[in-house]
Amino acid sequence: MAQFLKLNQFLMISDNLKQVLSRIDSIQSIQDVQLIAVSKTRSTSEIQEAVNAGQLHFGENYLQESIDKINFFKGNGLVWHFIGPIQSNKTASIADNFDWVHSVDRIKIAQRLSDQRSPKLGPLNILIQVNIDREETKSGVLIEEVEEIISEIAKLPNLSLRGFMSIPKPENSANSFVEMKHLIAKYPSLDSLSMGMSSDLEVAIENGANLVRVGTDIFGQRSYN
Repeated sequence: MAQFLKLNQFLMISDNLKQVLSRIDSIQSIQDVQLIAVSKTRSTSEIQEAVNAGQLHFGENYLQESIDKINFFKGNGLVWHFIGPIQSNKTASIADNFDWVHSVDRIKIAQRLSDQRSPKLGPLNILIQVNIDREETKSGVLIEEVEEIISEIAKLPNLSLRGFMSIPKPENSANSFVEMKHLIAKYPSLDSLSMGMSSDLEVAIENGANLVRVGTDIFGQRSYN
């Protein structure tokens, strides 16, 4: 019975991936869209099933858990995105192990990531997290602070600034996505906009998102037990 349930779970992951990719493909957009499977709290077996179904990009929030997974899948050609809040004492491990960081919200963090990124790895792709709805409980720079942080990051040799990430209020996501679309349009050298999750990826893509982060709609409901 346990094996049967596990097989059903793995088939579900493959089917769910197809459904999410179908949703993405159904949107008329000029940009190519990369699906990031949010794999925090997920087992290596679950991730392997997603890999078997063709998924290569994964997003992680919890550093130690993610390092174990990255080491487990080393050599498999996976692309790892750090999407959680960044503490100063975690930057070295993030710089060493990840391909993308979506949640840079302070010059200090950007400086540490650059200092601790080995040039042998190539520049670390980073996104500035924008607190588009000015929420006190969320990280991110305010929209009027974007220009300053961009100019400072441009001086850092081991980072490649690619664009912005935002997590708007669910009830205001459509308006916030439009604001983010207008923001990135001011910076023609930036090419990446990370926004949109399971519930609102279509609206995000319509407003220029080319990185969408989906967890539950791929892996099912999380269990934290």
